[in-house]
Amino acid sequence: MTGIVHLVGAGPGAPDLLTLRAARLLAQADVVLVDRLVDPDTLLMVGDHAEIIDVGKPLGADQETAQDTIIQLMISRARAGSTVVRLKGGDPMVFGRGGEELQRLTAAGVEVEVTPGVSSILAAAASGRFGLTHRGVASAFAVVTGTGISGIDWHRYVTVDTLVIVMGVGRRTHIAAELIAAGRNGTQPVAFIESASLPNERIIHSTLDQVAAGQVDATNPAVWVIGDVLDAAAVAALAATG
Repeated sequence: MTGIVHLVGAGPGAPDLLTLRAARLLAQADVVLVDRLVDPDTLLMVGDHAEIIDVGKPLGADQETAQDTIIQLMISRARAGSTVVRLKGGDPMVFGRGGEELQRLTAAGVEVEVTPGVSSILAAAASGRFGLTHRGVASAFAVVTGTGISGIDWHRYVTVDTLVIVMGVGRRTHIAAELIAAGRNGTQPVAFIESASLPNERIIHSTLDQVAAGQVDATNPAVWVIGDVLDAAAVAALAATG
């Protein structure tokens, strides 16, 4: 009997932001492979019979080797007949390598299903009580990963109304300087939303200039938002005029 692998999004952090389908799959799973950013309380939804395996990749680890090990583990458990849940923070198909895993598992003849999750990209903004596309202020937003930044052409993101950067906290000074050098206004407001949706959530407001000058202290996990949607006075004035 062949099993199945479910690539499941755990949402931004708070366990009650999981989808109903995700909760049901956790209760039914034989094996749950858990990423580093999944809140421990989420695992209370896992059935008593299930095996929980921590597959979080520590910073500095050989990412490709670790990823291959995870994929091989999913393949072997599914071939043994298990129902496997690969539980990822946010949405598995947004900067979560879900697409790569889907390809590898399918190529190995393993049945795969994807259960979307609430991405931290969207949840962080909502939790911070601002809209990425606030009417009259921003008509579009772009999302960039802060990893592998040496190959990014920052000129492409100078005129985007709202810019969201994930996995970029550790390189924030360099990224901000690159954006300003490319032509983005250094006085534009920014916000770092740490641990979005969790009890220890913290929002740090600043400007792009201050980030580039190394004056902003932020820690992972955090989503970084840049844009006029963060200008509370401007947004409030717009709302007042209808």
